[in-house]
Amino acid sequence: MTVEMVLNVVRDAFIRIILIAGPAVLVGMVVGFIISIFQATTQIQEQTLSFVPKLIAIFVTLILAGNFMLNILLEFTKSIFKMISSL
Repeated sequence: MTVEMVLNVVRDAFIRIILIAGPAVLVGMVVGFIISIFQATTQIQEQTLSFVPKLIAIFVTLILAGNFMLNILLEFTKSIFKMISSL
């Protein structure tokens, strides 16, 4: 296995990590931002008010985008196994 092949695998892994984690992280950030604006506007400083909606939003995102995420992960796993068999 050459250095170029290893770098390609690592680059591909990083891209897929971003694609898999991106939707959940983005939704968590957006919901957190909205809740922060709401808390600043109403001067409510309850910790669970920011935690519970983010948790629910991320859970719903994982349910809705789970098929997409699983397909990306399976594609990567198949390509790794093909690469291993060719060595």
